Amino acid sequence: MILPTTYGLALALTIITMLCWGSWANTFKLSKNWRFELFYFDYSLGVLIAALVAAFTFGSMGDELSVMDNIMIAGKRQIGFAVAAGIVFNLANMLLVAAISVAGLAVAFPIGIGLALVIGVGWSFWLNPQGSPFLLFSGAFLVLIAIVIDAMAYRAHSMGDEDSEDDGGFSLKGVILSLVSGLLMGSFYPLVEMSKTPVDIGLGPYSIAVFFGLGVFFSTFIFNLYFMNLPVEGEPVGLVDYFRGGNHGFRNHLMGLVGGITWSVGAICNYVAASAPVQVGPAVSYAMGQGATLISVLWGLFVWREFRGASMRVNLLLGLMIILFVAGLGMVAVAPLYGGK
Repeated sequence: MILPTTYGLALALTIITMLCWGSWANTFKLSKNWRFELFYFDYSLGVLIAALVAAFTFGSMGDELSVMDNIMIAGKRQIGFAVAAGIVFNLANMLLVAAISVAGLAVAFPIGIGLALVIGVGWSFWLNPQGSPFLLFSGAFLVLIAIVIDAMAYRAHSMGDEDSEDDGGFSLKGVILSLVSGLLMGSFYPLVEMSKTPVDIGLGPYSIAVFFGLGVFFSTFIFNLYFMNLPVEGEPVGLVDYFRGGNHGFRNHLMGLVGGITWSVGAICNYVAASAPVQVGPAVSYAMGQGATLISVLWGLFVWREFRGASMRVNLLLGLMIILFVAGLGMVAVAPLYGGK
């Protein structure tokens, strides 16, 4: 398998993760009148396809063990952890997409993924401590403050400041879905880390992606039984609606596949960076990947205009949130360079 050999290259992979994880949700926004439950069938397939392609290309090249060799010597428990990580992530991500459909990108991502960052960084660092704990946890704390400020901005805007030109309607459901998603999302990455150890029977990054993708794909059919029959918003939908595809069938199915592939490419880059023979580590790799929050906020603010007509107070809160996210992620990014300090 191919792994990065320098810190700069490993950090570049985490930046790709951040861009992919922060942008995939645009595919859902681009689908036309397509329920998230139906979108998710194609999304989960895209996750698995990208994992398989990467495994049998980059994962089968180079001097390290190939994916097939790795799978043959891997322990059953390690494989189980990778599949479990996919299942936990999948439920968290479905709740996140539901929150996006209710409250928008600029709300769901900062609350859900920001909370996941704080939980995941702490747990991952405990499992495999690398880098400066002061910088790492100080950065995570700044992100936590940014989450609170984003929620304040959303509530102020949607409830209607006296200066605001628009009252979007506050969605408590959207906030709750984001919070539950964040709690679950923060738990999947430590399971990924547990699938790597002990090293002699652990999974490599490309093998993890395959079993993770299998967990995502097959659990979608289970979770969607609930969401399709007891939807968080709107009327129940049936499987026949998926095959009808709505008024833009091909486009909707394509957007789902592209969304899943985009997220999976980001995940593979993240796993590879965390497994690199340089001091990056899972906590840093995960935290940098969750910088996707900032990317998604920018998409929501400047492309989808989810806070249009906001008052000066709301705009100041959003600006402060972005500054705190950038500062927090910057501290996380340089943490490996100051290990033990």
